[in-house]
Amino acid sequence: MRRFARVALLCLGCGVCSLLYGFSQLALSLEQEPGGGRERQARDPAAPGAWRQSGGGRAAGSVGRGKAGAGRCKNLSVSFWNSYWMLPSDVCGMNCFWEAAFSSVGFREEAGNTAEEKGHPLQMAASNYNGSASEPAEYGYMKTHPSEKMHLAVVACGERLEETVTMLRSAIIFSIRPLQFHIFAEDQLHESFKDILDNFPYEGKVNYTLYPITFPNESAAEWKKLFKPCASQRLFLPLILKNVDSLLYVDTDILFLRPVDDIWSFLGKFNSTQVAAMAPEHEEPRIGWYNRFARHPYYGVTGVNSGVMLMNMTRIRRKYFKNDMTPVRLQWGEILMPLLKKYKLNITWGDQDLLNIMFFHNPESLYVFPCQWNYRPDHCIYGSNCKEAEEEGIFILHGNRGVYHDDKQPTFRAVYEAIKNYSFGDDLFHSLLQPLELELQKTTHTYCGKVYKVFVKQLTKSVRDLSVRRAKGR
Repeated sequence: MRRFARVALLCLGCGVCSLLYGFSQLALSLEQEPGGGRERQARDPAAPGAWRQSGGGRAAGSVGRGKAGAGRCKNLSVSFWNSYWMLPSDVCGMNCFWEAAFSSVGFREEAGNTAEEKGHPLQMAASNYNGSASEPAEYGYMKTHPSEKMHLAVVACGERLEETVTMLRSAIIFSIRPLQFHIFAEDQLHESFKDILDNFPYEGKVNYTLYPITFPNESAAEWKKLFKPCASQRLFLPLILKNVDSLLYVDTDILFLRPVDDIWSFLGKFNSTQVAAMAPEHEEPRIGWYNRFARHPYYGVTGVNSGVMLMNMTRIRRKYFKNDMTPVRLQWGEILMPLLKKYKLNITWGDQDLLNIMFFHNPESLYVFPCQWNYRPDHCIYGSNCKEAEEEGIFILHGNRGVYHDDKQPTFRAVYEAIKNYSFGDDLFHSLLQPLELELQKTTHTYCGKVYKVFVKQLTKSVRDLSVRRAKGR
């Protein structure tokens, strides 16, 4: 009888403990706002930050597991973490209930000491060349309201100076609203950029800011060597340009054949869940890369290409992304390194592959625009397969695979050379469009040359529209 009494007493004690735990979790859940996301954001505003002060200081976005992690512990049940990656520094471990209970007071005291208040550590190092010595050298500084300017970012390393400048020229030629360029470049390129861009006309229409190439200190080497030098810098733009609401990122080998204003207008077409926009990697699955060779998840049928990426960065910073590493949704700054750790042996195209993985798990967050907004050699070297470009022309030309600098695809090179050699202020019809058409007619022996008219169809309209605006004094 005594043995049975002891067992019964033990079971009763376990039952009481279980009830107490259940009530405590219920009480915590009632404290949260509907949807949970806003409450979590308010308790843990520094979660995305992973940047460190130079000299080995504490991460600006983290105040330690016992403090910043407390908000995460109180709001989420963290019961499983994939073995491929380490637990984020601001997330508590298995004993979340007890860690939160003992550290919640300390967390509330430190809640105001966040990365947003401290500012990004690189703000002290930014070189701001906007033509005014009185402007503060801070990242994301804008003289006008974000809705009045279009923000365009590019990352240039190695021998990409000329290519980047040509891309910027194409953006300036046709755009209507003011442009703010965010140029991330290796230190040795800064003076060259400054010398060239300071001589650009259209004062007041174009401002630019130069930034160093920067990655989180603890993983800088790993990020920098991913795919191509500096290519993965684009992944960190929402964390660096904290004061920029929306941004168009483009590769250096992009050429705009119509105003940037037109792709910028896609921001107004986003629904309430969409945070970014990209074009498909391929239109024809039979020649698609992702659907034939990828060893990781990818978006849609053929994946997406990140060479032209329009972002609502405010939404990106606020969103909690689903993933295949943990049942807990993670913010942008939290999910990047875990994704790399898990998939680094399976990815081929670096940061583009990571974006494909991310939007595979969050398809509702991506707006997909047509192929004419990111027209690449793949759209014509095996025969024309971008119907939208055939009907309306190419809007944005993407000369990947180095086609601007060899003779393999002379149609692409002809467009690049025409824009590179155009002098601002010259007549666009006689100095740009007419010479280009003559060069394109020499390329009809190639598959892309057979459809050379798609390369000038939109460009002709852009030149005509610009002439009309100039006549009206706009």
